Amino acid sequence: MIKKHLITCSVIFVLFIISKLFIYSVPDKKPLKNSGAILNFYAATKPASAKLNFAEEELPLHNKKVNRKIRYSIWKHTVRNTQSPELQEQAEKWFPVIVPILKMYGIPEDFKYIPLLESGFSNKRKSPRGAAGMWQFMPQTARAYGLKVSRRRDERYNVRKSTIAACKYILELHDKFNSWTLAAAAYNAGSPRIMHAMNRKNKGNYFYMRLNRETSSYVYKLVAMKQVINKAEEAKPAYAHYDALWAMLKPTENLTLN
Repeated sequence: MIKKHLITCSVIFVLFIISKLFIYSVPDKKPLKNSGAILNFYAATKPASAKLNFAEEELPLHNKKVNRKIRYSIWKHTVRNTQSPELQEQAEKWFPVIVPILKMYGIPEDFKYIPLLESGFSNKRKSPRGAAGMWQFMPQTARAYGLKVSRRRDERYNVRKSTIAACKYILELHDKFNSWTLAAAAYNAGSPRIMHAMNRKNKGNYFYMRLNRETSSYVYKLVAMKQVINKAEEAKPAYAHYDALWAMLKPTENLTLN
């Protein structure tokens, strides 16, 4: 009986040891709770020292919170889809359409990044809330700025017409806030929310306002997209710009080109 008991105990003990070894040999597939925070930390260790701006309005990079947020936003848009060839192609396709209209209305060129952020340059996109087109106009707002919206005809999907409507809207927002940064934020949140967020403490400075999550990161995303796309343009080889020049030349000029 004693021998049987000892054998049983030894078998149980051996099985226990084997199970422990097996458990420790299997990699843990559960993600670390702080893995996102660790990535964010390593992704943005260098403080942003160069001057950054939106529509020539500088970001207060001396503020640690602002500095950290813009570094994270630039990193995030660098590793995500902003540098994808498809998006670069869309930018090259639509910027020549959008920028001249912005200039015609006296609106800074940096606003060309709004349709990139809003719709990814898709003039067919419609949100669950009902916003549609490249500039993501709601039906009521679209009609207020001259667009026809009906079952038969929806001009929110017309890039040129919706860009003109967006310019009228942006100018109105700028007149109200006397700030291009606040005009961009109000494009996202609506002017009543921005007005409500303004107080003596933040002095009407977007970067010090308490806003909802989407709006509080909106201008940061625009600046990040601007930085990433500009860097991608600078990284292009010199011959990449020759195609546009070649297309502008007349046939006779092509022949005489050495």
